[in-house]
Amino acid sequence: MAATRSPQVPPSIPTRGWWLGRWIGRLILTVARWSFAGTIPDVSKGVIIVAPHTSNWDFVIGAAAMLALDLDARFLGKHTLFKGPLRPLMLLLGGIPVDRSQPGSGVVEEMGERMRSADRLILALAPEGTRSSVEKWKTGFHRIALLGGVPIMPVTFDYGRREIRFGPLVMPTEDVESDIAHLQAFFGGARGRRET
Repeated sequence: MAATRSPQVPPSIPTRGWWLGRWIGRLILTVARWSFAGTIPDVSKGVIIVAPHTSNWDFVIGAAAMLALDLDARFLGKHTLFKGPLRPLMLLLGGIPVDRSQPGSGVVEEMGERMRSADRLILALAPEGTRSSVEKWKTGFHRIALLGGVPIMPVTFDYGRREIRFGPLVMPTEDVESDIAHLQAFFGGARGRRET
């Protein structure tokens, strides 16, 4: 079984320096027969959006990819996932708990400000906001990127090809609908684990 080859991680991308994490991530992806495609952009800050999001397995693949690339990224997760024995793991992987029962809590604005003031920060989000089929993406990721003045980096987990694919950067504008339509075009044809 050939080991999964990781793409070159540019110098600006925040990394952790975890050799054991890299080994574990590559092992998981190799056993699961996943590979990488595309080029990782050389940026120190940005919002990664991952789609389609149809299964809890997306988190496993995403965590393995982050480890394999030694990527020091943050992600927002439902606060209930940070309770009990999972809490240390979720925090170690870069999780930030969010209470979804408190709409209007200012998370988007807070993350936008953190993005603007940080020297290096990568935030990974699922634009669908749920594993269920949705007509429209949530726009929080776009608002965070716009407020933070950072690019959006599309990444797809294509279960049809078992491929983690990096797309071209998109700099957000005030035209949200146009930006999202442009981003969604990159994800066309990618198959989620569960068909929606």
